[in-house]
Amino acid sequence: MKNIVTVGMTALFVTLLASSPAFAADTVAAATTAVGGVNWGLGLGGGLAAGLAAIGAAIGIGRIGGSAVESIARQPEMAGKIFIQMILTAALVEGVALFAVVVGLLIGFVKS
Repeated sequence: MKNIVTVGMTALFVTLLASSPAFAADTVAAATTAVGGVNWGLGLGGGLAAGLAAIGAAIGIGRIGGSAVESIARQPEMAGKIFIQMILTAALVEGVALFAVVVGLLIGFVKS
């Protein structure tokens, strides 16, 4: 099952990578002229990117917390060290997610 997901995600990535330059000019022109000259396409993409970054961070931090609780249940005497490592890892994940949200919002707000 894991191999099928990996192959599917790779195929999706290659398809998006190959098709985006071909349709870029038409998409931006259509989005710009769609509603009163406002570029809704880039704003939607930025919001989508920021939302996906937040969802990814939430899933990652949830898995970190779940694994830490399982580890503490197995070895209660290591709870202090496991807690410190959990907090450090969650902070790193949150930092990357914050960076991704800022980049996503910049995509939406900056006019090209």
